[in-house]
Amino acid sequence: MYTLLGKHWHHLPTEEVVQILEVDLNRGLDRFEIENRRAHFGANLLKGKKGKSPFVRFILQFHQPLIYILLAAAIVTALFKGTVDAAVILAVVIINAVIGFAQEAKAVQAIEALAKTVITQATVLRSGEKCVISSDQIVPGDVVYLQSGDKVPADVRLIEVNNLQTEEASLTGESAPVQKSQETLPQETLLADRQNIAYASTLVTFGQARGLVIATGHQTEVGRISELLEATDELQTPLTKKIERFSHILLYWILGLTGVTFAIGILRGQEMVQTFIAAVALAVAAIPEGLPAVVTITLAIGVNRMAKKGSLIRKLPAVETLGSTTVICSDKTGTLTENQMTVTEVFAGGEFYQLTGSGYQPEGEVLSSAGAPLDDASLRECMMAGLLCNDSQLVNEGGLWKAQGDPTEVALIVSAAKARIQKSELDAHTKRLDSIPFESQYQYMAVVTEDTQKHSKNVYVKGAVEKILERCELSKAAREKALANQQQMAERGLRVLAFAKMGVRDADFRLNHDSISSGLSFIGLQGMIDPPRAEAISAVAVCQSAGIDIKMITGDHVVTAHAIAAELGLGRPSKEGKRIVALTGSQLEKLNDAGLIDCVEETSVFARVTPEQKLRIVEALQARGHVVAMTGDGVNDAPALKRADIGIAMGISGTEVAKEAADMILTDDNFSTIEKAIEEGRGVFDNLKKFIAWILPTNLGQGLVIFAAILTGLPLPILPVQILWINMTTAIFLGLSLAFEAKEPDIMNKPPRDPSAALLSPDMLIRLFTVGVALMAGAFGLFELAIWMGGNVEAARTVSVGVFVWGQLFYLLNCRSLDKSILEIGIFSNLWIWVGIGAMLLAHALYAYLPPMNYLFHSHPVGWVGWAKGFGVGLAIYALVGLEKKLRKSMQLRRA
Repeated sequence: MYTLLGKHWHHLPTEEVVQILEVDLNRGLDRFEIENRRAHFGANLLKGKKGKSPFVRFILQFHQPLIYILLAAAIVTALFKGTVDAAVILAVVIINAVIGFAQEAKAVQAIEALAKTVITQATVLRSGEKCVISSDQIVPGDVVYLQSGDKVPADVRLIEVNNLQTEEASLTGESAPVQKSQETLPQETLLADRQNIAYASTLVTFGQARGLVIATGHQTEVGRISELLEATDELQTPLTKKIERFSHILLYWILGLTGVTFAIGILRGQEMVQTFIAAVALAVAAIPEGLPAVVTITLAIGVNRMAKKGSLIRKLPAVETLGSTTVICSDKTGTLTENQMTVTEVFAGGEFYQLTGSGYQPEGEVLSSAGAPLDDASLRECMMAGLLCNDSQLVNEGGLWKAQGDPTEVALIVSAAKARIQKSELDAHTKRLDSIPFESQYQYMAVVTEDTQKHSKNVYVKGAVEKILERCELSKAAREKALANQQQMAERGLRVLAFAKMGVRDADFRLNHDSISSGLSFIGLQGMIDPPRAEAISAVAVCQSAGIDIKMITGDHVVTAHAIAAELGLGRPSKEGKRIVALTGSQLEKLNDAGLIDCVEETSVFARVTPEQKLRIVEALQARGHVVAMTGDGVNDAPALKRADIGIAMGISGTEVAKEAADMILTDDNFSTIEKAIEEGRGVFDNLKKFIAWILPTNLGQGLVIFAAILTGLPLPILPVQILWINMTTAIFLGLSLAFEAKEPDIMNKPPRDPSAALLSPDMLIRLFTVGVALMAGAFGLFELAIWMGGNVEAARTVSVGVFVWGQLFYLLNCRSLDKSILEIGIFSNLWIWVGIGAMLLAHALYAYLPPMNYLFHSHPVGWVGWAKGFGVGLAIYALVGLEKKLRKSMQLRRA
């Protein structure tokens, strides 16, 4: 009995299930056997791995190649030069670590959230008595009773079913409640079609059932998702990948250049300790210390902007990842659609009618497609049948319309309201006398009602079209027409119900299956669907114009998914319009990984897929080089959300599991918010790119200054602590202001950037080298000039520091746009630039004239001539870059 894994429970007859589980259906398990099974299988809980402690997460902030160099520099400086300089270097490292730790997203808590979704109360049979226990006490073999409103406590093989329906959207993606049965099913039946099994964490919406627990804890389907989630690796974002690659390349260059510099100094006969200190200065000069801090703060600013637009970012780098997105894989139910069944078509009296409006909001119109009057008696009769054959309610809670009961029946209430037929008014003069509830083997519901105004009795029946038509008195032509209309509606992705009526004149009439086996009058059809959100349609169009492909991944039926995809405008352009390629879960199952990678690009719709298959689709797209965003709201979406480059969960309808697995949460569940977030993400990356293009020439210039000094055997024009001062203050006061630059107006008309493209283009590298050389020439030249004119070395170094301050200040104005002049983008369009410039000049004045700063950083007061020299170098750099922009633009125009 204790070997339960691998059983095809849906394929086994009830007798065999009972035999395997060794249970008496009339008594349940006894206390001794329960304890044995709990000891063997464990509690019915999901437990996740323990996350990293705050201390470990803080220590990991230092686990970066460039930080290693700074720490080594601090140690060397402390040994050979003094603790003050070493303390300054160490302070910079710690500041970076604190900023990174403070902004790091909290550890993923998906498994803990998943456990919360399955802890509930359950009714079981034990030792011959019914009792209510906590679901974590359930063991395989327990006899469980389910009824409307219950959360299923474990995976249960159903053995007795009375009109049971369960809501499985969070697990399988099925938008409509699933009708359950106890019938044995074929072995190849897919997860979403296993109607004789109720799954842990799903909700019973209607009916009752009795069943046997076949799996608990991690052995349940939701438990398998938990383990899949736990085993799924999180990917680095495009930005973190690029910065890590850039850091390693920079590390090798720094170490190589430092080694060469040290060797040159020794070969020239210079003192070893001084040469070593100079080599350390070169290493410090080449490291962009402000980069981690400014990148983190820039991303945080993006987080704040997105929060105001309905997007909560849980993991900081996700801000930039949005701007890199090339494919959005979207769950259908509740994400692209309303997750509210809506009647959109009615066939009655030989005519088709269209219904406007969507969801449970009882607002909209009934429009005739052939000019038939909207008060047609047949139309009204069809709507009334939907109201009278109904056990559900539509309620208004705080201004929001919500369903109480079967969503399909609520959709019929809403459709009647659009035809100006209110359930409350109908109930006032109509009394139900008897009813036959819906049963899966009959597939219809029937009621007998009495109209107290007309003093008449009628039977109304609703259900599957074939089952209703076989009980109706219809000519062959009329029957074929009704079936043809049903087929047309089904091909449009609609779920179709048929309605019929029979007058009751016999006082002894008894409602049963035999009494309505014939003689019914066909009334009409109502077709319903979970419709796409109106705003999602426009958002999909914007994303496609931005070069972002949209793929629908759903657990729903392929016909329904195809219809929704057509309304959303998904697919590839063709001569006939947009061609939508759909792939089902059973088809996907037959594909190996290579086959899936080959076809994933062309496929727009993936229907009836399992959680594992969603994960495979995301991985196949990533194998094609895509940056994948995955949206979802259910438990079944969580592994794919975690694996995607950016996971996006729904804040209102999403499960806690989906939210914890995601990088971003939509507070309004609105797909159009994703489009706004992508636009913001692209703007964030542009600003980060501007900052990187701005900061690197400084490091290059500083490194070249040190290298030139060693090469010539002259004193260092700038010291390591002065380099750190320049890098940190200019990064914060000047560079950070670039984070507030407005987005380029045509940002969503451009295709996504190539994920494999380098962080900086060849043109940017040429500019970087030009500015770096200019800074080196200015700083080295003015330092030597000051020494030659008899100035002291501290004052000469202060002038050199001023060259870097003024040079970066003027170059900042160039970097507000990488291809436009400051006049084109507006001199005062970003006031933070000017605030930063003022703060930087004040900081530089304190650096030059404040005695404590003179002591810490070896600076010295200088006159206005010293300031003017730095200003002149900065102005020359501004003019040089402006000329380069103009020449490059004219060359591009000539090529065009």
